Amino acid sequence: MAKKTLIVEQIGSPIRRKEDQRATLVGLGLNKMHRRRELEDTPSVRGMIAKVAHLVRVVDEQ
Repeated sequence: MAKKTLIVEQIGSPIRRKEDQRATLVGLGLNKMHRRRELEDTPSVRGMIAKVAHLVRVVDEQ
């Protein structure tokens, strides 16, 4: 069975954000506007996305 993945795009700037939010973006593999990453759909990744929900959007769920 193939693992479920999410495609996440950064839509907000980390400028003037708390350091832990910046670190979360880097942990997701994002650090510049409009970058996209395909990530495995796990509870930890979902939690990271929830923490910076105002800076990212889920483009596609597979």
